[in-house]
Amino acid sequence: MKDTEQNYARTFSTTSGAAVLSHLRKITIERVLGPDATDAQLRSLEAQRALVHQIENMIERGK
Repeated sequence: MKDTEQNYARTFSTTSGAAVLSHLRKITIERVLGPDATDAQLRSLEAQRALVHQIENMIERGK
């Protein structure tokens, strides 16, 4: 698993990788749904946020 974590760290430490991670954060973690959001929309966004958090955790463990 350590190799995979190091691969994440290397991939997202580049300028392009950092830009991609920033974009992923903007469209998931920083996104706010309105009060009319459906249960399905909330669940979908939460799953996307969880994936971005997983990527960030892999990057940290790979450093």
